[in-house]
Amino acid sequence: MSSDSEALIPCPCVRNCCLDDDDVCLGCFRNIDEITGWNASSDEEKQSILERCDMRRVRHSDLYK
Repeated sequence: MSSDSEALIPCPCVRNCCLDDDDVCLGCFRNIDEITGWNASSDEEKQSILERCDMRRVRHSDLYK
């Protein structure tokens, strides 16, 4: 059974886990602490994590164009 929090902000995992040298997943762009702490994070924390993931994704795509 999922909680309301999970329904509002779903886990960004795309099941393509591969950590880079900075321990950031190249599938969802969360760092290892954000991955392991996701379920315990508040909705506000999850939103912040997703915003950081978006910034990392953009940076990564800019580096590998």
